[in-house]
Amino acid sequence: MVFRILIIVLTILYQNIVFSKTNVNSEFNHRYLSSYFSAMLSYNNYDNEKSLKFFNSSKFLLNEHDNFLKQYLFSLVENGQVSKAITQLKYAKEKKSSDFFEAKLLLILDSIRNKKFDNANAILEELEKYHEDGTYEFIIFKTIKSYNKLFANRKIKSNKENFGKLSFITNAFQHCYLNSQKSNALFLNVVDPAEGDYSRYLFFYVSFLIQNNRYDDARQVVKDIDPINSGLLILQLKKWIEESDFKKIDNYFSCQNENDLLGEFFFLIANLYSSEDAFKKSNFYLQISDYLNPKFHFNHSLIAENYYLNGNYDLAKKALNKINKNDVIYNWYKIKKTGQIIAEQIGEDQSLKFIEISFKKIKQPNLKILYDMGNIYKKFKKYEKSILYYSLVLPKIDHSTTTYADVLYRRGGSYERIEKYNLSDIDLQKSLEVYPEEPHVLNYLAYSWLERKLNIEEAVDMLNRAYEKKKNDPYIIDSVGWGYYLIGDYVNAEKFLVKAVQLMPDDPIVNDHYGDILWMLDRKLQANYFWNNVLKLEDSNEEMKKDIQKKLIYGPDKLNL
Repeated sequence: MVFRILIIVLTILYQNIVFSKTNVNSEFNHRYLSSYFSAMLSYNNYDNEKSLKFFNSSKFLLNEHDNFLKQYLFSLVENGQVSKAITQLKYAKEKKSSDFFEAKLLLILDSIRNKKFDNANAILEELEKYHEDGTYEFIIFKTIKSYNKLFANRKIKSNKENFGKLSFITNAFQHCYLNSQKSNALFLNVVDPAEGDYSRYLFFYVSFLIQNNRYDDARQVVKDIDPINSGLLILQLKKWIEESDFKKIDNYFSCQNENDLLGEFFFLIANLYSSEDAFKKSNFYLQISDYLNPKFHFNHSLIAENYYLNGNYDLAKKALNKINKNDVIYNWYKIKKTGQIIAEQIGEDQSLKFIEISFKKIKQPNLKILYDMGNIYKKFKKYEKSILYYSLVLPKIDHSTTTYADVLYRRGGSYERIEKYNLSDIDLQKSLEVYPEEPHVLNYLAYSWLERKLNIEEAVDMLNRAYEKKKNDPYIIDSVGWGYYLIGDYVNAEKFLVKAVQLMPDDPIVNDHYGDILWMLDRKLQANYFWNNVLKLEDSNEEMKKDIQKKLIYGPDKLNL
């Protein structure tokens, strides 16, 4: 925060110099600077509403300095006032104070929305100087230029630049816009799972199929969609198709609508920024996406996520409130995310109570919701209830799928937590029959055996197999090391545990294990150091602390004294 304030102060000092050079008249005074200072503080703290109030009280600066206009523009857009931002830019354009990338971009989009493609092209020529090759701005410039030519001439002109999967997406959308015969093949190329997870675009492919009255093909596409682990948009699509509610999809998106196409493009850009934790940039482009296609309110889930990850819970809730409760899948997401916010703001007990009350209001919860309830109860250590919901889900899933194996793994873990080991072993072993050599299941079952002093040799073998598949997983590394400890191979045990400690220095179990191994290697001072760490760590429970106190006196070999 201090750094931010320093930057703002330096900015203001710089502006003073600029103003003096441009002969700013006496109207410029400390009141304007103070308001600008407060506006920037509010903006940097994600309080856009307060930011706008301060910006509006210092509007004299608006027509005198580009940087003020830029910050004011960002605040307007992030507050969802894109139209107002564009109006302000049109006025500022006459004053020649809108000379930056985002300003030009918004004016271009305004021209395209009003089908003034020649005007958009003229501003695009100005935009070319505001980017460098390889930046997101460069991608935006080239893609918007390509779309504008398409809209103006109804002809596709391929870009020389290759933006990877984005180029495939743009090509598919542009052919869809013209209702080209190539559209089907191009969409299939986009959603090919071998090229990465682009399952979101199944929604737009199905939209294309429905647009062409290919309802049976649409049903076939969603038939094999995973009912639990697929993305929100795809699960919502699956529900609509299964209910033959085809009109819903048309109401949200059409690839023959210029605004809808551009709205999806800017969602993609926003997603890229979000993946890099550039949340303000992400929200800026998300609001542009919403301005272009306000019907597609599902994108508000990403706005909510951005605010949540930044700790701006009130703004996250505001974004969540824009999600339609009639869209079952997204409404469930809204409930879960609100529950997470309540946990952060009030407490976990209140969070669980809210989720339970909200769940009871759902008339026919689908598999996804039942599965999530199992996970929620497991997270809150309500293992009997988690088992109940996993048991409701399992009979309704294809028994040959990895999803079935995953639910077995989760239920087996819950059985293990309440010491129903026989049932736990059955679930975990059955999970491995469906999905052999899955490293996390191998690790869980093997470690459970180690804890019970069962099948130790077999457990160590299983852990080594898990390690070969997940060599950077600290939990698996810890398990392998502990396995070697139990068979008396302390040298190999130490090799693994030192890696685990490096990867998870604040984990009490890892520190405890490492202490035990060091003790057996006669490195007792070092052992005491790591045991003492356990006493200091936040996640150490009272029972563990009592054991550590005994180890510090007697050593691990006499723990039961």
